Amino acid sequence: MKRPDLARELKERQERDQTARHRMLESRLPEDSAAVRAIDVDNTPWLKAVVSAHGWPGVDLVGEEGADAAWLIAQHADHDTQFQRRALELLTHAALAGDVPARHFALLTDRVRVADGRAQVYGTQYEQDGAGNVVGPYLVEDPERLDERRSALGLEPQDVYDRQLRAHA
Repeated sequence: MKRPDLARELKERQERDQTARHRMLESRLPEDSAAVRAIDVDNTPWLKAVVSAHGWPGVDLVGEEGADAAWLIAQHADHDTQFQRRALELLTHAALAGDVPARHFALLTDRVRVADGRAQVYGTQYEQDGAGNVVGPYLVEDPERLDERRSALGLEPQDVYDRQLRAHA
């Protein structure tokens, strides 16, 4: 790991993100939703600056946990889809080089496609109802070959993913 300082900051930002999201899911209060949004709005320009200075923060730069945190920040940058698209481009190259887990590529690919109103490829993004309950996956491209695409990236079959996601919702 070349930049333990960045790794530490990424993990701290991820922890704040996850703590706020868990609080929001438990309380369903508007102020907790606002706190999550404020964290996302703070994290995004910070990650943009990191990317500008160092490229995508993959495992070589920030270790596995740092790379996971960088992906999570990009995944939650829904307010800045232009940045998410740029992050996906960089993540794609990093995944091909083996510098980030393939699941990061799959999850951000689907997130960007859903935001663009397109069918997702890997079935990772789920709709929720107004109460935050999981409804089901957004539209999936070529659903007959979904598990084949997921397997190619080392992801579990869709039915297993679905059960896990619903168990944690």
